[in-house]
Amino acid sequence: MAWAIAVGGIGAVLFAALLMFAWHFAATLFLLFAGMLLGVALNAMATLLGRLTGLPHALRLAIVCLAMAGLLSGIVFLGGTTIAQQATVLSNTIKSQLGSVKEFLEQHGVDTSYLDFTNAAGEAKPEGTAVTTTTTTPAASQSHGIPGAGALASSGGAIISQTLKVLLGTVSVVGNFFIVLFLGLAFAAQPSIYRAGLLFIAPAKYRAQATIIVDRIGETLERWLIAQIITMTAVFLVTWIGLAIIGIPSSFILGIQAGLLAFIPTVGAILGGLIVVLASLATGWIAALSAFILFLGVHALESYVLTPIIQRQALDIPPATLFAFQILLGVVFGIWGLALALPLMAIAKVMIDHFKAEDQAPARAA
Repeated sequence: MAWAIAVGGIGAVLFAALLMFAWHFAATLFLLFAGMLLGVALNAMATLLGRLTGLPHALRLAIVCLAMAGLLSGIVFLGGTTIAQQATVLSNTIKSQLGSVKEFLEQHGVDTSYLDFTNAAGEAKPEGTAVTTTTTTPAASQSHGIPGAGALASSGGAIISQTLKVLLGTVSVVGNFFIVLFLGLAFAAQPSIYRAGLLFIAPAKYRAQATIIVDRIGETLERWLIAQIITMTAVFLVTWIGLAIIGIPSSFILGIQAGLLAFIPTVGAILGGLIVVLASLATGWIAALSAFILFLGVHALESYVLTPIIQRQALDIPPATLFAFQILLGVVFGIWGLALALPLMAIAKVMIDHFKAEDQAPARAA
């Protein structure tokens, strides 16, 4: 009994320590998991290429990487200026429409004091904000508009602070991108080595079960990622072409964001549709209504055509369960948890199905 209590206590402490570690280093763990997903996707595309050709794995992976790099370079080269211009126009349009929505709500008696869509200088201040006036003193008038040393120091400090924030944010984003890229290439280049290392961690008596679970997780993620790439591409093309036909400005960048947000089930589609409708309001109510109908059509295509045909063959998770898990991870871990909720749940589902099948096997034999 004492031995059982001691083992149980040690196990509880270790589990609590593991949870604390995961909580404090959640961003890093999600970054590593994103790199692993990229590696699985590259390996899956290389495997598909291997079914068509008998080339070695390294050569197939090189062809896949070169094809993806060429595609991205072509998009940037041919549409880089267009993307930058449309992104700027879209950002200004969204800000303007959010301000219009806030003004509309205020006119109808809805309190929007807790909403702050605009912070630019010179914009209207909320009601109740004191308006300060400055008087020009003789000393100030004699300075011929030259700011004092304190004003110069304050302005310089603010400029340096904002510049450092922008630089650190840019370095962080670029650094995370290259970390994910390096991990993905490393995992895809030698998947058998990392698989063997992962299985080596498992105890010897459970290694056979761990092998089955790891292989099933890999197969499930590969099928899901291929299906997700097809779905994202279809959503991008339909949204881009449809908005261009309607005459909505920034249709290309809106199509890109709709395709990228399609990676996040349910929540991504809602957010993408909201952005499309807000951007379309600047063109007029008819255009906004047409864009909303287009969004419903794209959502129906994704939910009732692509998902049943492609996605459910790779992964079958009840929508309510998936949505609840997305909200939970999104609230706890932010954008990382929201974006990676589905692959994490896919891993959990594979493990649950495996152990459920093992529990049902003795009952069937009896």
